[in-house]
Amino acid sequence: MTATHRKRRAERPAGAAETVSPGGAGRASSGLWARKAAARCLLTYPSRAQQANSVGRRRRRRPGLGALAAGVPAMAESVERLQQRVEELERELAQERSRRALGDGDGGGGRARIEKMSPEVVDSNPYSRLMALKRMGIVSDYEKIRTFAVAIVGVGGVGSVTAEMLTRCGIGKLLLFDYDKVELANMNRLFFQPHQAGLSKVQAAEHTLRNINPDVLFEVHNYNITTVENFERFMNRISNGGLEEGKPVDLVLSCVDNFEARMTINTACNELGQTWMESGVSENAVSGHIQLIIPGESACFACAPPLVVAANIDEKTLKREGVCAASLPTTMGVVAGILVQNVLKFLLNFGTVSFYLGYNAMQDFFPTMSMKPNPQCDDRNCRKQQEEYKKKVAALPTQEVVQEEEEIIHDDNEWGIELVSEVSEEELKNSSGPIPDLPEGITVAYTVPQKQEDSVPEITVEDSGESLEDLMAKMKNM
Repeated sequence: MTATHRKRRAERPAGAAETVSPGGAGRASSGLWARKAAARCLLTYPSRAQQANSVGRRRRRRPGLGALAAGVPAMAESVERLQQRVEELERELAQERSRRALGDGDGGGGRARIEKMSPEVVDSNPYSRLMALKRMGIVSDYEKIRTFAVAIVGVGGVGSVTAEMLTRCGIGKLLLFDYDKVELANMNRLFFQPHQAGLSKVQAAEHTLRNINPDVLFEVHNYNITTVENFERFMNRISNGGLEEGKPVDLVLSCVDNFEARMTINTACNELGQTWMESGVSENAVSGHIQLIIPGESACFACAPPLVVAANIDEKTLKREGVCAASLPTTMGVVAGILVQNVLKFLLNFGTVSFYLGYNAMQDFFPTMSMKPNPQCDDRNCRKQQEEYKKKVAALPTQEVVQEEEEIIHDDNEWGIELVSEVSEEELKNSSGPIPDLPEGITVAYTVPQKQEDSVPEITVEDSGESLEDLMAKMKNM
């Protein structure tokens, strides 16, 4: 019992009954208790006036212009926080896209790296069909392909397919150069996929190619090689980015779509003496070509430049708003195919390597030719390479050409049979046209025979001296 309870019990008059809780049945009627209970109720429950005042105090007042002006900085801060959040979400989205493009792990489709190519014909061997080329006598040592490094400049319609083919062939190392990003407009040119939109082309290509063949080493460079600062970086990588660091690459492939980049590659390769192959597709997408360029030995890109390059025309001025070049995956695939075929023949030393091979889809025409370097080429490094090549050829030992005599199959000629031409040499010379004076190395395929007018023998009749009447009389008597 507390002190308060003891005090209340002492103040209770004698004879008053004990009280129970207010709800109890045995509560005694006491004036003192009633007064105290009423006082407690007044202290506990406020009056109506007090309630009205309390509600009025809690009621909000409408803000004025001053309050609104004071809230503007807070709103600006809130907008800035929202913008930062949007940027964070965009970065997370880009990372998620990159993760999806990369795939699960670096295992390249789940298989481990293969240290040595095997000719074993089993379903689990990805190189069995390639090694069959050696068994069939096409290539002497196909596994040698793993010792080569190839640089591909331009990972677009032709370049991406070229990189894919070389990856499937098991090339040792690929260096990819491009500064563009994957767009949905690229989907008609094979290789790239819609979920890779927004990624750089070299990054998207590396992710896909690594999953195709994890045995290939990849090195990607996302910059424009035509700028002054990046040109030095480009030259450094093709001269030191071989399979062994510090050694040059074995081949450079140009798969770009503009003449400025082609001339940049040509300048770098002429300066370094680097062999490279150039490729291209026409703007109407129905023709293309490839070209092997060995500095000093064959014509470089500046030896016989296109009109746009020779006239020093800015390519950007030729483009019109809303007009783009046509593009067919079929033409891109054909050009990439003949380019990689030429690369394999050049690296593995089989077949005939084409110095120039064209493709006309309208007529299914594949012209080939080779061009000698231009002694008056505008590129001084090209002229320098030509002089070095001439010295190299002059230093080679001369080989005497020995004409082998035809073996006589039959020693005896019992019947005296001889082969005699139906036309004599003099008649053949007279029937042929004149042979023009041509430079060394150029011959005519045929000569146009001279036109001969049909000669009609002239018939002469001697004069008999008879008159016309006498002649008519003779004719009547006949």
